[in-house]
Parts: sequence; structure tokens; C-alpha cells
Amino acid sequence: MPPKVTDIPVFKAATSVLAEEAKSTLQQALVLHQQGQLPQAQALYDEILKSKPDHFDSLHLSGVIAYQTKNHHKAVELIGKALAINPDNAKAYSNLGVALKELKQFESALACYNRAIALKLNSAEVYNNRGNALQELRLFDAAVASFDQAIAIRPDYAEACFNRANALKELKQLEAAVAGYDRAIALMPDSAEVYNNRGNTLQELRLFDAAVASFDQAIAIRPDYTEVYLNRGNALQELGQFDAAVLSYDQAIALKPDYAEACFYRGMALHELKQFDAAVTSYDQAITLKRDYTEACFNRGDALRGLKQFDAAVASYEQAIALKPDYAKAYSNRGMALRELKQFHAAVASYDQAIALKPDYADACFNRGNALRELRQLDAAVASFDRAIAIKPDYADAYWNKSLTLLLDGDLDNGWEFYEWRWKTDKGASKKRNFPQPLWLGKESLFDKTIVLHSEQGLGDTIQFCRYARFVADLGAKVIMEVESPLFGLLKELAGVSELIVKGNTLPEFDYHCPLLSLPLAFKTGLHSIPCTEKYLCADTGKLSYWAKKLGDKTKPRVGLVWRGNRIHNDDHNRSTLLSALIPQILQSDYQYVSLQKEVPDVEKATLEANQNMLHFGDELKDFTDTAALCELMDMVISVDTSVAHLSGALGKPTWVLLPFSPDWRWLLYRDDSPWYPSVKLYRQKNIGDWSSVFAKVNADLVQLQK
Repeated sequence: MPPKVTDIPVFKAATSVLAEEAKSTLQQALVLHQQGQLPQAQALYDEILKSKPDHFDSLHLSGVIAYQTKNHHKAVELIGKALAINPDNAKAYSNLGVALKELKQFESALACYNRAIALKLNSAEVYNNRGNALQELRLFDAAVASFDQAIAIRPDYAEACFNRANALKELKQLEAAVAGYDRAIALMPDSAEVYNNRGNTLQELRLFDAAVASFDQAIAIRPDYTEVYLNRGNALQELGQFDAAVLSYDQAIALKPDYAEACFYRGMALHELKQFDAAVTSYDQAITLKRDYTEACFNRGDALRGLKQFDAAVASYEQAIALKPDYAKAYSNRGMALRELKQFHAAVASYDQAIALKPDYADACFNRGNALRELRQLDAAVASFDRAIAIKPDYADAYWNKSLTLLLDGDLDNGWEFYEWRWKTDKGASKKRNFPQPLWLGKESLFDKTIVLHSEQGLGDTIQFCRYARFVADLGAKVIMEVESPLFGLLKELAGVSELIVKGNTLPEFDYHCPLLSLPLAFKTGLHSIPCTEKYLCADTGKLSYWAKKLGDKTKPRVGLVWRGNRIHNDDHNRSTLLSALIPQILQSDYQYVSLQKEVPDVEKATLEANQNMLHFGDELKDFTDTAALCELMDMVISVDTSVAHLSGALGKPTWVLLPFSPDWRWLLYRDDSPWYPSVKLYRQKNIGDWSSVFAKVNADLVQLQK
């Protein structure tokens, strides 16, 4: 609220002797001034000053008119001249302070208010204006004290109550600020500005519902209050009410089409709704309105990453960096986009820039470690994860990814220990089973005890680690295994399992539990002590008979093919390939090929239909008993890294697994065999994204088999 000039004084007598006619002129000027007829009043003051240039009242009040007409420099000049004539006039000092404040000369304004008070001007307005100057100088404690003095003089001074609450908010005395706004509202219940500031304070207290209610009251008083719609939208975002937030920002933009901030925050809400296209459009609007809107450029990059438009995301981050060269987070997120583009060296360099700007940037160290692992620079990756952990000792994802790196490097002893950190990651915590029974990790005796072994990750993981069931049973335990329904038929005869239960069904009484992927830790599994047998799963005899008839007479060696994994897997884009890329490279007339894929995208169905030498059964594969029977009937299975590769290996079938340059940890590095599956042969990319060399080697080996 704008400061007020001290009340225009009622004329009593001139400070110097004036002729009767001049006294009458001054009296007329004062009446006109008080009536708001400023040009007429100024003309009369000028008339007096022509005959008496040092007339205090005419100079002072001319300065007041200059202030009222927003000519603040002239106001300071005229009131200053008046004070040179009468240096002890408290009201003139007060009015000079008001004009100086408008010129943002806050220290000079404060000195004027202090002088007025020293001259015994016991005015609530002076203390209020003094408090405002102190606020501008960020002397908030002193400001509160000044507002308190104003309120002591005039307890119903609503403006001082409001200003006092603003100062308390700056001091982060938020509860006291809310109480102050409530007092101001009691005195001026129709002030939208008070409700708005009260709402902002309630937001800081994280009382978002109350904040929205306060903003709604402001809007009810003043429906065109643009800023309130923005603040209301922000509170709704905090409540997770993103659709409502977008509507609130839309109302702000409707009132003020060039409201860049509203476009920006609207983009954030749309981003949370995963409406990335709309979010990008909203960020674009913000940037158009405000070319140097760094945060909008940065957030636009994030939205483009959500759309998997990684090149455009990199460009958007670089736009943010150009505006703010020390923007560490933009360098870090640019690294994430570069990693998606498989430009891992460039990603590492971008993370390095982020860390140089912000040495305690744990997330950048973490992401740098991930990029280094993709480059198979495993020692450097571990060092980067360790740096992230040193900065943030409870950084679960860093411990977890460190474990994956150690396991990939063959350091199983240390890898399994850190692997337990998966339960403290956001993703792992959502899957953690909080049984009242204790977790078993190999320390307690299981003799005559019942233990539940439960699946936790993908179907391939369950197939790989269910092998431990018989070793648990050998410790004298009754083993209950809980698995996903597609695996029930496959695992119902698994050695060591007393009872198999589909996840979601009621479990019987038990003494201990253990997630399947914690069993290697429980058994202290090292690289040379992996429980590895030729086969530990068998196909159902009934399904074998059914699929043998379905396939018909065998005239050529049969090769089962799997070229893509689960599309929702985080790394599926890295481990899967296209059928159209695979077939020309390896399809030979000397073999019959059988698709072991249950689901095939529509874009690949035409490729399947065009290749008469490939059978595909799709939805006829009801569960893994069907897939296992088909694998058993193959002479060989060729698969990317997905559950069928594990199934075929567990059945002891010759299995060729096609791996990316940096594979999942279980396949290790620099070897063409697997310590987990004796029948598996590994084919690795020589360079990042280079499937052609893999296909060429597979093709050559297929040809060799026919010789």
C-alpha cells in the first residue's frame, strides 16, 4: 500500500508576516488543496511565492502537490527548500521521507522519519512509513517495532497491521504473520491483498488447503486479481491437484495474456500430469514472453526428455546454460539426455561441468557413475558412486547402482552386500514386503522351520534365482515359494519347494522370509560358488505333446527367436532389437525359425507375415509352461536378455544370448559363457549400439553348425 503524506495542515498563521491579501490567498489554496483541486491550489501557492520566495508553507505544500502528482524529485527539492527555512518542522520531514521512499532512497527516508519523531511528531502514519522504509532496508525486526508503535497510537490502523504481518513473514515468524493478517482482515475485511499475502504465508507453513481457501477469499473480493490465481495454482500443485492448478493458471493467463510466470507454472502442472506436449507448449509461451526465462528453458528440457525427444532436450538445456553459465542442474540434466542418446562420453563431460560448479552435487556424481558404467569404466563408476555417497551418506540409489557395478565386474562378495540397499530406493521400497516375521539372510538355523521365498523383480529374475530353493530345503527348512501367476505352472515341480503359492493369495504360517534375490547373499555366493547345474527346470509333458503336434514333423533344425523384452523395462531400449534388423542378418533356409514372443508390436506383424520360414503363436502362449515346451522342442534358442533367455538356460537348452555393450550385471563382462547357465553362449556388442557385429557372429556360427 502506498505511503501517505502527512495531513495537509489547516492554515493558522504564516511563518512570516504576510499581507492580509496574501493570507487570504494561502487560505484559499489550502481549501482547494484539501478538496483535491491540485492545479488550482498550486497556482495560488505560486502566486504567493512570486512575492515571497522563502514562504515555508507555500514551498512545503507545493512539494506535497509534487508528490501527489508523482513528481518525486521536485517534491524532494521543494520540501528541502522549505526545511532550509524551518528546520524544525516535523511534518515536513515526514513528507520528505515519503517522497524519498518513492525514489528508493530508503536510508535518507528513514533519517527523515527519525527526525520527525525526534521533533515529537507522535503520528501513527510516520511510524508506519518508517516501518516500510525499514522493511525495504531488510531491517525487519526494527520494522516490526515501528509498526507496533503505529498500532499503539492507533489500534485500528489496518494498514500498519498488514505491514507488520508482512515483516513477520520476512522474519519467517509465519504463525505470527498469519495472526497479523487475521487482525488486518478484521479491520479491513474487503482487502484482497491481505488475503493473498495470508495465503502465501499459509503456503510456507505447508497448510495448502488453508492457503487455497485464503486465495479463494481474495478472488471473491477481487475477481480480476491476476497474481492470486497464480498463487492459488501453486498451492493446488502442492496438494497434487494438478488439473485444478492448470485451470487456475488459465484464469491468470486469461486476465493477463503476457503473464510469463503463469505460463511457466502451468507447464510444471502439465508436466506432473505427464502431458508433456502441452507442457512444452506452455514453456514455449513463457520463453516467448520472457526470452531470458532460464527456468522455463530448463523445465522445457525435462518435458522434452519425457517425450523422448532427447536431441531437442539437449538444445533446451544448452539454452538455459547460455542464459546462466553456472547452472549446475542444467549441466546434470543435459548429461541425462546425452546418456539417452548413448553419447556417454559427452554425458560424463556434462556431469563433470555440473560437479565443477557444485562439488557437493550428489545426483550429478550418481548419474556420472551410471554413464561411466555404460562405458564399462567400472572402477571410475564405483568411485563416482562413492563420491555421491560421501556427500549424501543415505543415498540408496547410489549404493544400489554401486552394487550393480560390482556385480557386473564379478565382485559378487561385495556386490551382494550393497545389493540389499535396493529396499531403500523409491522403487524398491514400494515392493518391499513388510512381514512381521524376520528376514532370513543366512544367519539363523532353519532346521524344522518354515520359510517363505518370494519373488520381487522380473519373471526372468525369478527363474534365475528359484534354483536356490533346494539349497534352502537342504538346511532342514520347509520351503514355501510365492511367485507370479504366469510362473506357477512352470515352477510347481521345482526341487526343494514344499508349497507353491501365487502372489496375492493367503500365505500359511511361517517363521522366516527371504526375497529370491537376497538368497545369493544368504549363501555367500561367489563367482566360483554359483549353484550351477545343467538344468533345474523341466517342461510339462502334456504341453510338450501339444506343441509337438502343433509344430508338426520336423524337417529342419529349429531355432527359437526372441528379439525384444518387456517394453516397460527401464533398459528395454538398450537390450532389445528390431525383428526387421535381425531377420536379414541371421535367417537361413537351413533352419526353421519359431517366434517365442508372446506379444509383438503391430509394426512388426507385417515382418512376421512376410517370412514364411518363421512360425509365430502369440496369444496361444498362455503362460510359461507353453513357452517352456516350445523351448524344449527347439534345437537352439536365440534371445536378447529377457525372461526366455533364463527359461531356456534353466531348461539346459543350447541358448545364445545377444547382449548390449554394457549388459545387465548377471552376464558379467569379457566372456562368452555364463557361470549361471552352462548351456548359454553370449554374443556381445563390440561398440555401443552395434548390433550388426552381433548378428554377423551369430550368422557365422549358424552357418558353421550346418557344416
